[in-house]
Amino acid sequence: MPSATVRWTGGQTYIGTDSTSHSAVLSTPSDGVGIKPSDLLLIAIGACASVDVVNILAKKKITLTGLEVKVTGEQDADPPWTFRKLHSHFSLRGKGLTEQAVEQAIHLAEEKYCSVAATVRPTAETTFSYEFTNE
Repeated sequence: MPSATVRWTGGQTYIGTDSTSHSAVLSTPSDGVGIKPSDLLLIAIGACASVDVVNILAKKKITLTGLEVKVTGEQDADPPWTFRKLHSHFSLRGKGLTEQAVEQAIHLAEEKYCSVAATVRPTAETTFSYEFTNE
């Protein structure tokens, strides 16, 4: 069963540790020493989809040499500042990339395999775009 632990270290700083003992520093924007918790959700969506895109393209025998995902979100203006829109823009580099392969990999990642996107989808519209360069 997945698990995580968050430990307060003083002020507005926390250490989050996952089930495999990897840690991240979190804080409020005013404290400024770690990742803002709501930004961590954006990172999780980008990372979750990235893992799937890399694996899907590898199964298609496509060699990736670079992948970057920029995730942006729109939140309600009032507490609890719920995310209502999330957009992921994928920039890929590799050999043998095609429009069809890239779009299919991202679509499968975002719509079928990414557990983070599936979790937020009931409250937030999720969209994606992409660009790619063959080397």
